[in-house]
Amino acid sequence: MKLPSGSLRVRVYAGVDPLTGKRHYLTETVPAGRTAEREAEKVRTRFLNEVDEKRSPRTRATLNQLLDKWLDLADIEPTTRMGYVNKLNKHVRPVLGNLALARLDAETLESFYASLRRCRDWCGGKAYVKHRLEGEHSCTAKCRPHVCKPLSASSVRQIHWILSGALSRAVRWRWIAVNPASQAEPPAPPHPDPQPPNPADAARIINEAWRDPDWGALVWLAMTTGARRGELCALRWHHLDLTAGVLTLRRSAYLDEHGELREKDTKTHQQRRIALDPETIKVLRELYGRYLDRLAQLDVEANPPDFVFSPEPDNSRGYRPDTITQRYGRLATRLGIDSQIHALRHYSATELINAGVDVRTVAGRLGHGGGGTTTLRVYAAWLSESDQRAAGTLAARMPRRPPTTAQRAEPDSPYRTVASKLREQIRTGELKSGDQLPTVTVLAGTHNVSAGTAHRAVALLAAEGLVIAARGRRAIVAQAVVPNDRRIKDAGEGF
Repeated sequence: MKLPSGSLRVRVYAGVDPLTGKRHYLTETVPAGRTAEREAEKVRTRFLNEVDEKRSPRTRATLNQLLDKWLDLADIEPTTRMGYVNKLNKHVRPVLGNLALARLDAETLESFYASLRRCRDWCGGKAYVKHRLEGEHSCTAKCRPHVCKPLSASSVRQIHWILSGALSRAVRWRWIAVNPASQAEPPAPPHPDPQPPNPADAARIINEAWRDPDWGALVWLAMTTGARRGELCALRWHHLDLTAGVLTLRRSAYLDEHGELREKDTKTHQQRRIALDPETIKVLRELYGRYLDRLAQLDVEANPPDFVFSPEPDNSRGYRPDTITQRYGRLATRLGIDSQIHALRHYSATELINAGVDVRTVAGRLGHGGGGTTTLRVYAAWLSESDQRAAGTLAARMPRRPPTTAQRAEPDSPYRTVASKLREQIRTGELKSGDQLPTVTVLAGTHNVSAGTAHRAVALLAAEGLVIAARGRRAIVAQAVVPNDRRIKDAGEGF
């Protein structure tokens, strides 16, 4: 088709759009020029080949339409789905949502990632006031100039993998021929930096938490088992076997999109049994006793499905995970400690590693998948520290090594004896700064040693900085007072 400008538009039928049911065409405009017809024929041939080989996009769908259908069909955990939806609605849809899939390429995605790394609000570098309310209103101190805050590299990588999964499904459906996310490069993964509280801060946290014994028991269990906050919120009395000293983690609590408290499988979809130490068993027995006392006051019988940790007197309802986070945050703030509830999980892991527990056992207690791969990646620094202590322990058990040649030298060897006498003369002031030492020949005769021994004694003093020696000249005293003779002797031991 020839356009009024002289350019040519190539249009090839590519089937029926599966979303709209309308006829779908591949189109491209070739600029006007002497070779326009030849270029248009090349484009037409390319389109026909793509259609024949089923490499052409079957739809003009936008990224928003793809994301809607993908989220409708994808088998994703509820909490994971909510995380996906939040990231897509906040960061992706406002910027790329209306873009046709056929126009989405690696360059567009990488530019998008770079913009998020500069500002999560996609401000484009423009200054504006961020108002507390939309529409007309009276501005307050909460209406303040926008300050760019970059989105973390880990969040951008999560967005990349969400888009990659959706676009991969689009390739399978033949909506597009190539997954552009597979060609785009996300930010490098951040280096894991767990920051557990040190033992002194851990003790302060426990002491402060124990102002409320039930809350203190929760913090204690988080430290000793490394359980996630959702797992603690979903813990029930029938999950505890205090006789055998075993805790079974089966479920995890979460909030759905309506803010309602729900339960699901653990993060790895596997239950895990954690052995409890005698002190933790004692803490849980005392917690159970307080639970029974409250039920007796309420004239209610104990029920095994009741929650272990609950804001209700009868333990009929578990804590909300965000309540645990906020309460622990307030506790840490009161103590002046920069910490969050997940740091107690890090504390449990690092203390076990530093105590010499093998990685697979630590991974099993924490519920890490991959047979310890995640544990190795996150806690590599503590593994290195543990390895260094292991090396020190082994060195302490090694037999004494044989002395070196220098160590086998007699401490009262002739050249050291001569050097010691000269050192004493310098210390007492008999030889002052600037005085010349006797010649090597004189020193040899005075001390009844060989010239080589006398020369070695002068060299030792020169190495200590007490004399200045130069080839062909007599040595000169550099200073009049020297420290203790034994310390200098040790300092020159390796000469």
